[in-house]
Amino acid sequence: MAEELSPFLENSALIDWQTPSVRDIARRLSAGTDTETAAACFAFVRDEIRHSNDIETQAMPLVASEVLAARTGLCFAKSHLLAAFLRGNGIPAGFGYVRLASRESVSGFCLHGFNTVRLKEFGWIRVDARGNNARVNTIFAPPGESLAYLPRREGEYFLSENYPRPLPVVVEAYARARDLESLRAGLPDDRRARFGPM
Repeated sequence: MAEELSPFLENSALIDWQTPSVRDIARRLSAGTDTETAAACFAFVRDEIRHSNDIETQAMPLVASEVLAARTGLCFAKSHLLAAFLRGNGIPAGFGYVRLASRESVSGFCLHGFNTVRLKEFGWIRVDARGNNARVNTIFAPPGESLAYLPRREGEYFLSENYPRPLPVVVEAYARARDLESLRAGLPDDRRARFGPM
């Protein structure tokens, strides 16, 4: 049975790759093979869109086109823009998450978001365009994977699924937040860890 990829290519309210500003840059980043194009999209989001924790900002965009306009965002926002660029070039892209211990989050844990990408040459791989700093250094080097954070402590783990759409808990956290400070305090966590299996 052929793999169903259409959900990983869809245009949506959050991954609005058909918005002209997003589509135009996606086309500009097209660089030959899908691997070369994905590398260019990854580098743009990693390097040109600053992670909100690394700069002084109160911006908290979540929609891909708004992330592009603000030129900043948390990991979730950056993953939405990268998915939009990839989908705008016909490359299937989804979302992955890792649960990490967090001193900022009220629950003591939070999710970190990254992307999944399906390349013709390598199949599905995970990529993390969080943005590099003194403690994070990610690269695009398929078939290898380079992620900003790995689970190392008790209670930390990768969510096992490859999601075609952002998790509702992520969207809900942004909707509840009054500002970036309250968003950081209420970062989304994996509900299964708190409430048991769904």
